[in-house]
Amino acid sequence: MALDAKYNAQKIEDKWYSYWMQHGYFHSEVDEREPYTIVIPPPNVTGVLHMGHMLNNTLQDVLIRRARLKGFNACWVPGTDHASIATEAKVVAKLKEDGIHKADLSREVFLEHAWEWTHKHGGIILEQLKKLGASCDWERTKFTMDDDMSASVIKVFVDLYKKGNIYRGYRMVNWDPQAKTTLSDEEVIYQEKQGNLYYLKYQIEGSEDHLTIATTRPETILGDTAICINPNDDRFKHLKGKKAIVPICNRVIPIIEDEYVDIEFGTGCLKVTPAHDENDKMLGDKHMLEVIDILNEDATLNSFGMHYQGKDRFVARKEIVNELEALGVLEKIEQHTNKIGTSERTGAVIEPRLSDQWFLKMKDLAQPALDAVLEKEVHLVPEKFINTYRHWMENVRDWNISRQLWWGQQIPAFYYGDGKEDFVVAETLDEAVTEARKKSGNLNLVAAQLTQDPDALDTWFSSWLWPISVFGGILEPNNKEINYYYPTNDLVTAPEILFFWVARMIIAGYEYRNEKPFTNVYLTGIVRDKQRRKMSKSLGNSPDPIVLMDQYGADGVRVGMLLSSPAGNDLMFDEDLCKQGSAFVNKIWNAYRLIEGWEVSETKDADAAGVIALKWYKNRFQKTLAEIEDHYSKYRISDALMATYKLVWDDFCSWLLEMVKPAFGEPISKKTYQEVIAILEDNLRILHPFVPFISEEIWQHISERTPNEALIITKWPELTSFDDDLIKEFDFASEVISGIRTIRKEKNISFKEKIDFLVLNHEHVAPTFDEVIAKSGNTQSVTYVSEKPEGALTYRVKSNEYFVPIAGAIDVKEEIAKLKEELKYTEGFLKSVQGKLKNEKFVSGAPEKVVAMEKQKEADALAKIETLKASLANLQ
Repeated sequence: MALDAKYNAQKIEDKWYSYWMQHGYFHSEVDEREPYTIVIPPPNVTGVLHMGHMLNNTLQDVLIRRARLKGFNACWVPGTDHASIATEAKVVAKLKEDGIHKADLSREVFLEHAWEWTHKHGGIILEQLKKLGASCDWERTKFTMDDDMSASVIKVFVDLYKKGNIYRGYRMVNWDPQAKTTLSDEEVIYQEKQGNLYYLKYQIEGSEDHLTIATTRPETILGDTAICINPNDDRFKHLKGKKAIVPICNRVIPIIEDEYVDIEFGTGCLKVTPAHDENDKMLGDKHMLEVIDILNEDATLNSFGMHYQGKDRFVARKEIVNELEALGVLEKIEQHTNKIGTSERTGAVIEPRLSDQWFLKMKDLAQPALDAVLEKEVHLVPEKFINTYRHWMENVRDWNISRQLWWGQQIPAFYYGDGKEDFVVAETLDEAVTEARKKSGNLNLVAAQLTQDPDALDTWFSSWLWPISVFGGILEPNNKEINYYYPTNDLVTAPEILFFWVARMIIAGYEYRNEKPFTNVYLTGIVRDKQRRKMSKSLGNSPDPIVLMDQYGADGVRVGMLLSSPAGNDLMFDEDLCKQGSAFVNKIWNAYRLIEGWEVSETKDADAAGVIALKWYKNRFQKTLAEIEDHYSKYRISDALMATYKLVWDDFCSWLLEMVKPAFGEPISKKTYQEVIAILEDNLRILHPFVPFISEEIWQHISERTPNEALIITKWPELTSFDDDLIKEFDFASEVISGIRTIRKEKNISFKEKIDFLVLNHEHVAPTFDEVIAKSGNTQSVTYVSEKPEGALTYRVKSNEYFVPIAGAIDVKEEIAKLKEELKYTEGFLKSVQGKLKNEKFVSGAPEKVVAMEKQKEADALAKIETLKASLANLQ
């Protein structure tokens, strides 16, 4: 059946994705082959596809499709993450729209709503990935809240607790007042913001004197429990042993001494608010100060906020400043740039808050994971991220793993009394009862007397097990799948979750498998717009990937995404790249339409030009294949695509097909046709990872194939030796052909008209490609001469001189006039360039690249002048 004149991306993409799914090409089972495994970075279950996902998953699909072609048992495990903070926030917002408040619901009822939301909105992103062409093993799709995944998380928590690595502590934590939960240090984004520094006067008790403190948060004075001075600060010796009075609340607080206070910084007097600052908490512990927390969990002021109770912290701040001014204790206000911590999930300003939380000791657990990267057992690509990784891991802090949420794995701690230690940790309620009876000594204790900790575990505490848990390796450490697929091969992810996720997976790998979870970590860049801004909904600069694929086809968008995505460097996305990708797909389509349209002769012999052209291309293919393999080995996927792109567009479409195609109205020899088809099939093999849909369509159209012969599971081309000298000879010949074409174009000599072609062979070039030159330039032949002919146009390739006699073909007088005019212009241009280069100020002051560019202009102008003079000499 003849191909459509125009490539119909949507129809072809739907057809072949359905075909691949129907025949189970994406599915993997344990067998005798060597596995190649990737686990997807699980996107949020209720998320939708954005440009970062497009880049990340295109790269993964390229790697998995190539592995499949290489004969590996390729397994790409997809799945989604329950994203506790983000998902719970969406469910709470939806319930609020319906007039329902979370606080009015039981945990069980709220979770029913959360599951309903997840089933309704979850998984959309995975369906969208199918449109991209992602060849995931969909039968293995996992969700971090699946029963077996949750059981794995609980088992690990209990194990780490029993090993003494998990503990409960009353600590200063990062509190997100919008999500109403704690965050780990890594989930806090610090931003520089312009604020104010308020200088406030505190009266000394029993006198008219006062001291001055400076604060960026005047509302927190209501929680002050001391003023601290440095014992070595002579300015404040008169304050030793005295007390100060906090404005507004009139609380009398001690003036304490500690060398922690920097004499050179601020006023030298430090207000101490143990409930609202980590350093103040340490001072408070040391000096046994009272702790007064003035904030509710939503960052409104509580009863300690007095007449500001119930007001938001920022509203209260303005009003308190006004009251302080009215009281005459506001000395001055200065502008101040401050680093403000904000929630990575909600954007809310973080509050330091004292709270009972669960923590995982990280220092000892992190060491094997640090060693693995430093010793290159796990490779980070690009390596520039190793120092970042090392800094994080060497300064790792205990991980706050509890969240004040309901959506997620509930912490398996069960309380049986009011005492601080009246709890047990167990995988099930039955086990908890048994443990609680032992610990309490109360053998009559029953399940109804136990209360499970209401907090959920941090989402990352489930996803750090991902490469193990998706293969059941936590619940069944010796099952055949974990032993076969683990460790996985490559992880493709973003640098911003290098510590959140990657480092923690490595930690879990060594703790629970005693080996790395993957060998290579390919860190992609951030997708930015042309103005270098990160793409985001709020900026409105992120195109809808689905719309892009509808417009340019999945293959076109895949090529567009990869054309400028070097590992670890940001991608400057421009929709024109997708246009370029679509144009490439159409070029492949039209090339096959050209081949398919040829009439094939059973009797015609292959012409000499075609024979040498095919020989050249096979060697060119092998050289490019070696380059591509090298790029893949170094995870330079963009470079691998570009090498493939140039091979297909330039060498195959622009050169080979032009050199082998039959003359108009004539057939092509069967032998030549079959060789062209064989070459095309090799091209399709290396194209397939990048443009899977069009490559499969053409592959299946070339001849009738059985399901076992589909391109997706065919064999990657084998790397063989190649003749580099032959390739170089053609590079020279291609310049010769380009010269003929330029003369034809400039002099309006019809391509149908055969021309004479002469050469002075100073370079002693072999005649290997003479037949190709004659055919491609439509010359009578390639004639070697010993002296310059008269009345001919000329050009040079290196020192070789080429001549096209033009008697009768053009008006010689007119041509001489044109050449003289061009010579005059070029000599004037050369003079201006040389004037620059003689200017010492320019040469010494201009950037090196600019000077080099001017020197190149000079060399080009000199070469052109020489050619023009030679042409004039031949015509006069």
